[in-house]
Amino acid sequence: MPSKGLVTAALGRHRHDRARLIDILRDIQAQAGCVSPEAVAEIAAGLGVSTVAVEGVATFYHFFSARPAGTYAVYLNDNIVSVMKGRAAVAAAFEKAVGCKFGETTPDGRIGLHRTSCIGMNDQEPAALINGVVFTSLTPAKARVIVEGMKAGMDPKAMVASFGDGANASKIVRAMVKNNIRKEGPVVLAPFRSGSAIKKAVKLTPEEVIAEVKKSNLLGRGGAGFPTGLKWEFCRREKGEAHYVVCNADEGEPGTFKDRVILTERPHLLFEGMAVAGYAVGAKEGVLYLRAEYAYLLPYLQKVLADLRKKGLLGKKIAGKTGFSFDITIKLGAGAYVCGEESALLQSAQGERGEPRDRPPFPVSSGYRFLPTTVNNVETLCAAARILEKGGAWFKDMGTARSAGTKVLSVSGDCKKPGVYEVPFGLTVRRLLEMAGGTDARAVQVGGPSGCCISRGQFDRAIAFEDLATGGSVIVIGPQRKLFEVIHNFMEFFVEESCGWCVPCRAGNPLLLRKLEKIMSGKGTPSDIADLESWGKTIKAMSRCGLGQTSPNPILTTIQNFRELYESKVDRNRDFKPEFDLAESVKAASEITGQKLAAHDPENPHA
Repeated sequence: MPSKGLVTAALGRHRHDRARLIDILRDIQAQAGCVSPEAVAEIAAGLGVSTVAVEGVATFYHFFSARPAGTYAVYLNDNIVSVMKGRAAVAAAFEKAVGCKFGETTPDGRIGLHRTSCIGMNDQEPAALINGVVFTSLTPAKARVIVEGMKAGMDPKAMVASFGDGANASKIVRAMVKNNIRKEGPVVLAPFRSGSAIKKAVKLTPEEVIAEVKKSNLLGRGGAGFPTGLKWEFCRREKGEAHYVVCNADEGEPGTFKDRVILTERPHLLFEGMAVAGYAVGAKEGVLYLRAEYAYLLPYLQKVLADLRKKGLLGKKIAGKTGFSFDITIKLGAGAYVCGEESALLQSAQGERGEPRDRPPFPVSSGYRFLPTTVNNVETLCAAARILEKGGAWFKDMGTARSAGTKVLSVSGDCKKPGVYEVPFGLTVRRLLEMAGGTDARAVQVGGPSGCCISRGQFDRAIAFEDLATGGSVIVIGPQRKLFEVIHNFMEFFVEESCGWCVPCRAGNPLLLRKLEKIMSGKGTPSDIADLESWGKTIKAMSRCGLGQTSPNPILTTIQNFRELYESKVDRNRDFKPEFDLAESVKAASEITGQKLAAHDPENPHA
């Protein structure tokens, strides 16, 4: 239980700033092992807010706990690729060696075992975070060695036996994570010389920069595909005492890890893209919202920012341009998939629960600190920097007529070469499978759980906004896999990650999951399949944000593309047929009263 001095110190480090509540809570969690009710009360008093306000934030995020999480907090990823690669055996080895189950902490409080969703390591599963240190490609034997180290009191960093490639092996990162860059492209993963984009940008007017980005036909790489130049133009036109650039580096979609690689190997390109955006929209401040699972990269990214300031590429009078000042700060999340939604991210960046806002107003008019803001993801900003370096026409010449440029894909699952591929838009799924060594796939999940599951007969479809749009996740599902287990894993994820604000998502997803489980158990009926389709469409139409609007997709797209799978599990003779005839039962009453009291007729709703 934290002392008052611990809370006081955390408040002081963060200047008693309410907007930095998540940073304060992260400090307490890291040092005390939990955020106790006593700590919540002390933080609330120190910030001058209600206890409920602090408790609401502390209970929203996955990596905060009211009870001690353990001196060593082990978070083992449970997404479907981890399951494919042997998570069950690794989890069993941890439990046996530690002496407690997942969801528990040892009686002495030394080791806590916890499950978590995707941590951005799908290309090297099973993977876990231990006190923020990443452990990849786990086996039962490796798990036992790790437990021995924890029992001996070793620092988790000292347990990392070997380091990955590139910047992962640098003195400041020292992570065992591998980049697994399988194909470099000309836009994001090509070599980059710092200053080449921003120096060209400042020779133009902000309006000319926006025009160049519009000429390139750069669409947002998060999956929705909104024109980046248009977003910047809208933001610049809005009136406000300040404008902001926010980079969404919260890639929580299971199966996505390409931003992790970009942040590791191309941070200069990203930060220069943010500076270009700042110049275009008239911002002086940028915010990189970094997912908690990538906190191990924070010191490295801060070092990169410091170097850019020394070179005059951030700070005041950037690239020698009088009157152009722009700098970047980094804000860490605390574990919440919904914060990938831009308005939820903005709430979180301001120290609040990551609950989506009502829209309109959109972030371009009321974003960070409720002022005009452009929110772009990592890949989009990298592409924007490259466009200023090489020109909009150069960029537009790649890809398809609608989907210009390249796409960085995270490929994982049942393939020989999982990793990152930068490919031109328009590439077919079949060609990608050939590149990754997954040609025997039974199915491919494009766009993560919120995307589309396609069958072998659809492998000639193109990865592009006009066909298969994706934020980057491509999960290969081999012929040996039980597809229902994949769907079930995805639906459990959405049930867990719903923020709970709106009823369709909060209540609808558990209903879908239970109905799915009924069919999986062999107790389903044809009407259950119809219910899944009907309920799924309702949840998509009525949910408040993108999470609920896409959460039924694992079920809906597999019913569409693998309907025989569902039909093989249901008994056509088991459908409920009512023996009670309501119309006949009220016939006598109708005759006596002279009123028609028949049952509702769906084909004649006004009867």
